[in-house]
Amino acid sequence: MFFDLALVYDRETRRCDLALGDDGDLLIDDTSITAVLLSVGLDRRAEPDDELPQGRTEFLTPSGFNERRGWAGDALDQAGERVGSRLWLLDRAKETETTRLLFEHWLSECLAWAERDTGQPADIEVSWIHPQTLGWRVLVADATVSGTKAIS
Repeated sequence: MFFDLALVYDRETRRCDLALGDDGDLLIDDTSITAVLLSVGLDRRAEPDDELPQGRTEFLTPSGFNERRGWAGDALDQAGERVGSRLWLLDRAKETETTRLLFEHWLSECLAWAERDTGQPADIEVSWIHPQTLGWRVLVADATVSGTKAIS
């Protein structure tokens, strides 16, 4: 069973926000939707051997700790769990089957918790739906979340 503060995704602005009830109180989400949105939408720290997206400059991305992104709190997790996904590494990838497979792999990586928590792995589908646009769909514990990712 899931109990998270509910997030609502606004497709127009491509952002999530906390959901409020009619009385102004925060809503609780007892589905896997909020957990999936956080897993997919947050940036996981890049591995030391991950190639960072090209086109970054020192002005836009100073070298140092934040160059590989990620949440600093990951360093405190004794189990070595990491939050988020490495999908951001595909920001400047090419429209290839390798890119689609990497996207699918990194989706399954960031959703590995689903099997531990529900007993079944996340059901993931990824396909090219338009030129330079990947579409994805994830099913975890009877809740479906889908989205798109522009690849330039």
